[in-house]
Amino acid sequence: MNIRRVRFDHPDAVKLNDEVQAEYHLRYGDGGDATVLAPEDFDPPRGVFLIAYDERDRPVATGGWRGQDRNDEGNEDGDAELKRMFVIEGMRGRGLARRLLAELEEDARAAGRVRMVLETGTKQPEAIALYTSSGYEPCAKFGYYRHHEESLCYAKRL
Repeated sequence: MNIRRVRFDHPDAVKLNDEVQAEYHLRYGDGGDATVLAPEDFDPPRGVFLIAYDERDRPVATGGWRGQDRNDEGNEDGDAELKRMFVIEGMRGRGLARRLLAELEEDARAAGRVRMVLETGTKQPEAIALYTSSGYEPCAKFGYYRHHEESLCYAKRL
């Protein structure tokens, strides 16, 4: 796998974001994630967006983090919020998400972030398994979906 840093508005990022939104809609029936994201949210040093490419240079997985500090949505100073972790269906089960997660954690740590946080949902058991097996623990809800029953939030000290 070849992992590259790209902007969130890169054509491959847009393509995979459309795919993850379609999957969210299938799982939750709500049209996808309504969290507002801007390309500059992932610009270093306050974030990064990664795409993994296969041996034929096809984009197959994404993930990013964006810096958050104390706000009225429940974040704390020094948070790095994990966003858009996604692996296309045909490439799942090969450790790509775990590899991306490790790179994102290291990048956030190097940028001075102290805690990685994420929001997922009850209908994403694969994501829950990845995060809990990677040392993430339930935390106070934060973000756009903090009041939704199906929302689950996790955190890990960096």
